[in-house]
Amino acid sequence: MNNRTSVPRRRTFTFVRAGVAALCAGMLLVGVGLTTRTTAAAEPTKIGIVGAGKMGGTLAEFWAKAGHEVMISSRHPEELKAQAQAIGPKVHVGTAREAAAFGPVVLVAMPYGKWPEISDEIKSETVGKTVIDLTNPYPDRDGPMAEQARKETTGIADPKYLPGAHLVRAFNSIIYTDLRSKAHRAGEPVAVAVAGDDANAVSVTSQLVRDAGFEPVVVGPLSSAKLFDVDTPTYVKVMTAPELRKALGLPAK
Repeated sequence: MNNRTSVPRRRTFTFVRAGVAALCAGMLLVGVGLTTRTTAAAEPTKIGIVGAGKMGGTLAEFWAKAGHEVMISSRHPEELKAQAQAIGPKVHVGTAREAAAFGPVVLVAMPYGKWPEISDEIKSETVGKTVIDLTNPYPDRDGPMAEQARKETTGIADPKYLPGAHLVRAFNSIIYTDLRSKAHRAGEPVAVAVAGDDANAVSVTSQLVRDAGFEPVVVGPLSSAKLFDVDTPTYVKVMTAPELRKALGLPAK
């Protein structure tokens, strides 16, 4: 006997009614789906971090806790083993080239003056990848190349070091102490400005900003990073997303 024929009609009607209700609920979720999707955690991905200092190490910790697999790097990766073990099993160590080759996302978290040297090592590994750039030029530390970058602005100067990469500026306008203490804070999250030319790279970066415990504010193309470069009014200022949009002259959401 077919089991379906033995189901009472009233029960069948109940199942149908429940199915209609679920469908209606799903239709309602479609209306708010954008908000629901963008606040959900990203799919786990591999992120290579060029550097292992305060900024790079902290973001490695945040992203590993969010479920991503991360590689931190230095000239002497064996010296990073204790740091990686302290964060957890999802953190690996390697050279800058190995970090750049590790996955589809790369974070460049190093002193700005290292760009000419590091770009030779990693540029072949970053073509077509999302590269998040948080470096900042300080002439007193980084020399004449930083002075030139200040004149050009980072959104113009930095892509020259990684031709073919989908460069996104983010996390450069928050200092380490606030990165560490303000992540996932109660109430409205702290905003992180994001600028990039590739829509997918900006989307990936925005989700990783959320996974780190902050709220992304997409400012515009990569050239618009000049609005939150060093010495701008919003640089290293702790703001909510509405406050940052207002300060940058962006439309309110």
